[in-house]
Amino acid sequence: MSEAGQAEENPERSGLELFPFRGVRYDPDRVGSLAAVTSPPYDVIVRPDGLLHLESADPYNIVRLILPQATTSTARNEQAAATLHRWLGEGVLVADTEPGLYVYEQRHDDMLQRGIIGALRLSDASEGLVLPHEDVMPHIVADRADLMRATRANLEPLLLTYRGNGSRTGAGAVVERTAERPPLLATTTEDGYSHRLWAVTDPADLRAVQSDLAHQQVLIADGHHRWATYLRLRTEHPSPGPWDHGLVLLVDTARYPLRVRAIHRLLHKMPVPAALAAAAEHFRIRRLDVPLPEALNALADAAGTGNAFLLAGDGAFHLLDRPDPALLARTVPADRPPAWRTLDATVLHAALLDHVWGVPEDSPEHIAYIHDTAATVEKAERDGGTAVLLHPVREDVVRDLARQGVTMPRKSTSFGPKPASGLVLRTLELRERL
Repeated sequence: MSEAGQAEENPERSGLELFPFRGVRYDPDRVGSLAAVTSPPYDVIVRPDGLLHLESADPYNIVRLILPQATTSTARNEQAAATLHRWLGEGVLVADTEPGLYVYEQRHDDMLQRGIIGALRLSDASEGLVLPHEDVMPHIVADRADLMRATRANLEPLLLTYRGNGSRTGAGAVVERTAERPPLLATTTEDGYSHRLWAVTDPADLRAVQSDLAHQQVLIADGHHRWATYLRLRTEHPSPGPWDHGLVLLVDTARYPLRVRAIHRLLHKMPVPAALAAAAEHFRIRRLDVPLPEALNALADAAGTGNAFLLAGDGAFHLLDRPDPALLARTVPADRPPAWRTLDATVLHAALLDHVWGVPEDSPEHIAYIHDTAATVEKAERDGGTAVLLHPVREDVVRDLARQGVTMPRKSTSFGPKPASGLVLRTLELRERL
């Protein structure tokens, strides 16, 4: 049954509800290769180099929809909508004939991750069922909302995790059984990750998945801004309707644990000497003339005993640790749990960015948030800015804070592997015709 029919039949349900949808996928005969039209999520792409690389990989690369390029935001969104409609009209993108959930697999060396892609119902109970762990930036939510309004599509799934029973019964059993069949698509992207996708349309399998997930609470691992966008757009449109659902990938981390990495900061207008001079009064600073891997090991050792940061951009690495307790007492809010007050991201934003360096955290002109460690260092050295590298937070700390309703500073974590964008889309127009 479609997401429309099930939602209307169960208006009073308050549990997590994941519905099948008619996925929109690339016709492999119309593109150079499936790998060439995929992309990392929109906020992982390192601009402008990564964007240009993806645009040149194939004229139909999904980046032309998730990060359209034009002189104004209105023009960008109109361009994305026109491109999507053209690709649908030309048969470059084709809708599956019947609604389904999708089992998605990523594999790299000894890493294997599987999950289920579907249309998650956005209910009034979502606040207690879907746990965010990071704050969002209003201007990014506004930008994503404008893009979704223009395209009337969910162009890439956000990543949610839950603690299920592995693969024994319910959703886990459906995932494992489905992965034994030939896939709808299989491709390997240039980063070495292989991707496979299967459709789940059997009514018994769909019921098993939905029954299992109905009792789950999920953590937003990646896609806080898209989640906030889903909720905003739901309030703007009448219900029931297509905006009552959002595209997600659900992964059972009892079976497939995710990796947690840090998201680093690039301070565009602050050279390393200026950053060090301002921090010298409040932190112990040690210069490390070593390669990046050794510098990261030193950061990990220091982070094991307290707050620590690694600065780069002048050809060397500088380890900042042992912050002045008086600075922390003066700058870190005292009305939060100790686990939040001692986060590296908390100390970075409250003490260093706000007080010591005076860098506005929500100004793209002054700061960028970059997932790739080496890319952050390279851009700082090239542009004369300062890279601030962080050590990752443990997943159990993230979950505990989320369950307490406490959000971490924005861009505190990077869960992975993230789903590749471009393998399956959800268009709202198709949903209305089911």
